Amino acid sequence: MKKIDGKPGEVWYPLQLTTVSTPIFSSSQLLVRPTHLSLNHRDLFLRQALYPSPSFTTPLLSDACCVVLCSPQQNSSTESSRVLLNPAHGWHDSPLGPESPGDFAILGGTSTNPLGVAQDLLVVAADETAACPAHLSSAEAAALPLTGLTGWRALVTKSGIIESHGNGAYSGKDKNLLVTGIGGGVALIVLLFAVKMGVKVWVTSGDVAKITKARELGAQGGVSYKEKGWEKELKGMLPKEKPYLDAIVDGAGGDIVLKGGRLLKPGGALVSYGMTVAPSLPYTMQAVLNNVEVRGSTMGSRAEFRAMVAFVAKEKIRPVVSRILDGGLQNLEGIEGLFEDMKAGRQFGKLVIALEEGGKGSEGGESKL
Repeated sequence: MKKIDGKPGEVWYPLQLTTVSTPIFSSSQLLVRPTHLSLNHRDLFLRQALYPSPSFTTPLLSDACCVVLCSPQQNSSTESSRVLLNPAHGWHDSPLGPESPGDFAILGGTSTNPLGVAQDLLVVAADETAACPAHLSSAEAAALPLTGLTGWRALVTKSGIIESHGNGAYSGKDKNLLVTGIGGGVALIVLLFAVKMGVKVWVTSGDVAKITKARELGAQGGVSYKEKGWEKELKGMLPKEKPYLDAIVDGAGGDIVLKGGRLLKPGGALVSYGMTVAPSLPYTMQAVLNNVEVRGSTMGSRAEFRAMVAFVAKEKIRPVVSRILDGGLQNLEGIEGLFEDMKAGRQFGKLVIALEEGGKGSEGGESKL
């Protein structure tokens, strides 16, 4: 990003390409070349100065599918193999949160982590990678890491409706779940995970066409959150023998506690992984009386990342890709168009950038966004 003056929420930091030298790597690291990248809402918020610690020297983006160019012998990854990068570093395996919160940092665009994936070449820690599931295209693979990890923790670790049976088997049979804001990457991957685990899923969206697409992916049904009293309409869709929700997975905030809380069973969980409507989540007395639990969920641990990738490989899950842009990092106009799609909410699934083969800068260095 290029720094310009402006107030948070009003400024729009321009994109620019810079040229850097080829990185040097150690015996515990891999040299990889991204083939596909994908955008997340945090990238949009960074450009609007609505995300903490923006950097104008760290490359943008958190998600990439990469090809290994050089792998030391002691590492399991082999040259030319595809790998996914863990999009968050500094969190090993605690189910509660990062072991040392000050060390936790997400890839891309901030001063808290020097690594962003919008580069032609990357040096990454070998233990922060996972083999790419063989059934995925590289575009689908690039769409998985951040949304997959966020959705996995929100559903499997935090919602309280999923049981682990060992050997990568998970079950949420006969549980009722609401996933809000269907069309976004996290909401869609939660839907796909939950359906595979036997959960009955309902969705909300401001676009009826997106609800129709969600039903094609396995959702029981859905309602438009633009309609007054949408929670009453949704209640009428729930099974007569179980007319309540066991959990809600939400990334919007706003009045979800007020409206969704009316549908949750006593003691049900509302898992919040983001607040795109407003940076606060009002908690009502009605929710108190119903013992509703609001559980924050941010990204996930390295252990959760590996469990998520293993589940995707085992169940042959395919992340939904909305659009693939050709032309690589040099296609700044096209990349700007992807950001505009996200800003307007036009996408259904992830927005992906296909990088040009090699991607060399004009002076033999490596370009970065």
